[in-house]
Amino acid sequence: MKDYGQTLLLLLGVAIGAVCGLIFGPGASLVRPIGEMFLNLMFVLVIPLVFFSIASSVKRMTDERKVWRVLGWSILVFFITSVVAGVLTWLVCEFWNPLGQFATKIPPERSGVAGLALAGKSFLQTVENLFTVGDLHHLLTRENLLPLIVFSAFFGAATSLCGKMGEPMANLLDSGMSVMMGFMRLLMYAAPICLGCYFADLVGNLGGQFLGSYLNSLLILVAVSIFLFFGVNSLYIFLAGGKKLLGSYWGSIAGPSLMAISTCSSAATIPSGIEAVKRMGANDTIAESVIPLGINIHKDGSVVSGVLKTIFVVAFFGLTGYGCPEIVGIAILTSIVVGAVPVGGMTGEILICSILGVDAGFAATLLVISTLVDIPATLINTADNIVSAVWVDKLCRKS
Repeated sequence: MKDYGQTLLLLLGVAIGAVCGLIFGPGASLVRPIGEMFLNLMFVLVIPLVFFSIASSVKRMTDERKVWRVLGWSILVFFITSVVAGVLTWLVCEFWNPLGQFATKIPPERSGVAGLALAGKSFLQTVENLFTVGDLHHLLTRENLLPLIVFSAFFGAATSLCGKMGEPMANLLDSGMSVMMGFMRLLMYAAPICLGCYFADLVGNLGGQFLGSYLNSLLILVAVSIFLFFGVNSLYIFLAGGKKLLGSYWGSIAGPSLMAISTCSSAATIPSGIEAVKRMGANDTIAESVIPLGINIHKDGSVVSGVLKTIFVVAFFGLTGYGCPEIVGIAILTSIVVGAVPVGGMTGEILICSILGVDAGFAATLLVISTLVDIPATLINTADNIVSAVWVDKLCRKS
């Protein structure tokens, strides 16, 4: 129960806030400033958190030479499984909108509030607007998280390339990441109360029907997760090694799966995941490289969750011009960021809002989806990393 403590407290706070919103209606807006103070602190923290986490992660990856030997195949396999997971979720949401009936009841004045950061622009304009800014100080705003991520990644790689001369900066990055993680943990202790106040205002103004959207989101992710875990992953393994490898896979996946469910932590499954891949006959070096690498940049459960959250925003604000490629692309990018930031708080949710051009305060609404789907998402993250390691081993043996 200790591993679920923060999640349960957060859900309890949101539930109490929702009940208060139903009881007091628009009068619940009285406590909104408490939620806003929490969000403001989160918005301030997210900039240094992203910089130190991304830079430190990239620096460590470029230090580990064994990773480079399998990096190419790993990225290819990671990308393919993430696209499959994202497209599958998008197809399900085409027939089962997470907002349900509420999607058709949004007040007209709410539609069009958001600026379109992607739709209606050429590819090169999209790249320019999403990944670059014209001056350094523009990186210090939550609206420009993607340029900050690019800058941080290059900063981390440059630090590694400097060798001994870069060691003081490398130590500073590691120290800064530890401090930011501690800051985030302290801030999240206040999340149940503060987000409860935020949701009291949200439900008080939008009505109880909005809560059904969260149930829809949970049901969609559970359905997609079951299909991915049992169906799609079995197909991947069968194609990699036939019935024999498939039997070995199902004989080895229980340990990592139970660890994922019991801890809600992808990182906690690294030892059991490596052991499972080795038992399936993969090379030790590949198992010890791909599984930790996947924990950082490959989270298919987060891709599924990201597609849900992106569609949630698009439907809620009545945005147009976002099809399958854009939505899945945003979800994959968000999953990579979430993987690189160990205690990401609302980093992924803020990034989605930033890309779509909506008020970053809506990230608190998306955080509830992340909390609800944490268990199945972690399970898919773990299982898909094991499947990916098996395929990387197969491709490396052939090449």
